Amino acid sequence: MFKKVVKDAREAVGDIPDGCIIALGGFGLCGIPENSIGALAEKGIKNITCISNNAGVDDFGLGLLLQKRQIKKMISSYVGENKLFETLVLSGELELEMTPQGTLAEKLRAGGAGIPAFFTATGVGTIVAEGKEVREFDGRKYVLERALKADYAIVKAWRGDAMGNLIFRKTARNFNPMIATCGKITIAEVEELVPVGSLDPDNIHVPGIYVQRIFQGVNYQKRIERKMIRK
Repeated sequence: MFKKVVKDAREAVGDIPDGCIIALGGFGLCGIPENSIGALAEKGIKNITCISNNAGVDDFGLGLLLQKRQIKKMISSYVGENKLFETLVLSGELELEMTPQGTLAEKLRAGGAGIPAFFTATGVGTIVAEGKEVREFDGRKYVLERALKADYAIVKAWRGDAMGNLIFRKTARNFNPMIATCGKITIAEVEELVPVGSLDPDNIHVPGIYVQRIFQGVNYQKRIERKMIRK
């Protein structure tokens, strides 16, 4: 049996080359692969294209890679919490492909399902549709969107086993299942690495067939993007 368990984040991302496409799970700072992002920053990988719903914050998440100018292009949906990101885009240092959130999720799901493209009504008549095919179905216009695939997909789960079966906890599930399916090589970091057979098959969110590497993460900060308290 192919051994999927690796020692840590450094080993998991050790062979990821410069200039590749990396898809990363998470929504804001919830459910992001903290250990793997830290290892990528430490590794000093360059000129990468990142697919992620968010771009982290200035000093955490993908913000760490942006600080070192390791990302050349972001394919994202919501990026409003990162001042450095804004500065890099406006100065032309960072290429940005903005995608409606639901469309981004479907582009990732389609990539993992082997569907090359799909039509959606979202974005018709806006800059999102510029340069894309628009077709009418049943009296309504739809824009053609291409699926997304990545060289590497990196996700963070609550529990996983040595076969790569994954379970996410509550809203930390977010974009992770779609991201896990769209990569040629999928890396999963988990809070709890459990023996094979410990997970209820009916509760598994991502089957191990999609995962090539898995490790137990450490020292999760689980930051809150914006803390709101009652006055």
